[in-house]
Amino acid sequence: MTTPHVQRRLALRHPMTLVSYARKGRQPRERSAVSSLRTILCVAALALPGGIHAAPAEAEPVAKEQMQSLDEQVQEIKSDALSIAAELSGLEEKLLYPSNTQVAVFVSLADGEAFRLDSVQIQIDSEPVAHYIYSFKELEALQKGGVQRIYTGNIPTGEHQLEVSVAGKRSDGKEVGASESFSFRKDVEPKLVAITLVGQNSGDVHVQLGDW
Repeated sequence: MTTPHVQRRLALRHPMTLVSYARKGRQPRERSAVSSLRTILCVAALALPGGIHAAPAEAEPVAKEQMQSLDEQVQEIKSDALSIAAELSGLEEKLLYPSNTQVAVFVSLADGEAFRLDSVQIQIDSEPVAHYIYSFKELEALQKGGVQRIYTGNIPTGEHQLEVSVAGKRSDGKEVGASESFSFRKDVEPKLVAITLVGQNSGDVHVQLGDW
């Protein structure tokens, strides 16, 4: 016959004995300890990175995706706004400068020109219409083949007089200038006038007029 102490040790080893003890109303101390241990393990599991911090870790990729989606939408809106602005600018130009009266004047430098262009002044039919002073970056752009639209306006069809005045400096620092007049005809179509500035061996500047 086993003693109560031996029966308790057998109950811990055999589940059925533990159940029979519970039915008899004799709750062992070990069961209370196991319950406490389970509570501690649960609290510890919640404290692990995969526990309490699991939700923010899963939310982080979602937040990044949302930010990327917002950036893409912003870029699309910017692109649409630029496209709309370009269309409005074109419509405004057509309204302000109808094709039957529009005239535009462009300025460029001849290939290989090294003189420093300071300013250009345009007159049409003795009326000043444009006066532009160039910065270093703008001059550099012209020397690299850039073209500037210096004036856009309205004139009636027929014969007109264009006067171009140029001021600048040679490579040795000496000031140079030129002023020349040209006649041109405005038809029903828009008139695009091209002004090309050419340096001469003497150091002076020569103005050439042509159609764009």
